[in-house]
Amino acid sequence: MTATVKKSRRSLTAAPHIVWAILFIIAPLIFVAVYSFTASDGSFTFENFAALGDYTDAFVRSASYSLIATFICLLIGYPLAYAISNAAPKMQRILIMMVMLPMWINFLIRTYAIMKILEDTGIINTVLQAIFGEEFELHMINTPGAVIFGMVYDYLPYMVLPIYTVLQKLDPKLSEAAADLGCNKVQTLFKVTLPLSVSGIVSGITMVFVPSISTFYISQKLGGGQYLLIGDAIETAFGNTTTYNIGASMSLVLMIIVLLSTAIMNRFDKSENEGGAIV
Repeated sequence: MTATVKKSRRSLTAAPHIVWAILFIIAPLIFVAVYSFTASDGSFTFENFAALGDYTDAFVRSASYSLIATFICLLIGYPLAYAISNAAPKMQRILIMMVMLPMWINFLIRTYAIMKILEDTGIINTVLQAIFGEEFELHMINTPGAVIFGMVYDYLPYMVLPIYTVLQKLDPKLSEAAADLGCNKVQTLFKVTLPLSVSGIVSGITMVFVPSISTFYISQKLGGGQYLLIGDAIETAFGNTTTYNIGASMSLVLMIIVLLSTAIMNRFDKSENEGGAIV
């Protein structure tokens, strides 16, 4: 009887989460799938997917921009996470707080702030003109570089935090053992620390790539609407009742791409962890 009561209590405790998942995760996915395979009159069709050929450039552009942004986040995020993990405990808390602080600010406000920085009359150009003269101007806004910069700025914490979490948990004795075996700091980093932190790297890559490939607001504001990403195309399609079904099909394809990317990353992470570190 006691076991039955405990099981019932666990079921009641999980009920709100199950209801939430059904209403806001499972049900929307079902609606997207249904609309993807139906025409505007409700009849079954594959024409929505055939129409996606017109958005090939948007898919390619989204994938390339997100891959570049993810790679840059990794180049910046790993050394930053490594430096934080090797700082004093009190300094670690301060540095992590500084990394997380931008995430507490509204996404739209952060994007507008970047616009003000990159504008032709923004802070960067104002400083450069004060140094090199008023005729000097570096055009950054409404360029692919600005869109990628916005992705890196907004999603960099998602790369730093998982890597830092893994590095912070590594046993310091491993580095000491590597030093005893003749490894210098660089060799220890690449032969011990880096292989053991692959799980954090994979998590960071996934957490940056997924929102980057589906983003739309960054490209609209920092790219001036000149560089259509798949997120922009989906937003536009859902804003028009005549293209609602095409928007659903694009969403379904993007969802599949994200799931495949996540599965590949998890597979890679599993194989790397099974390989272990070699000193």
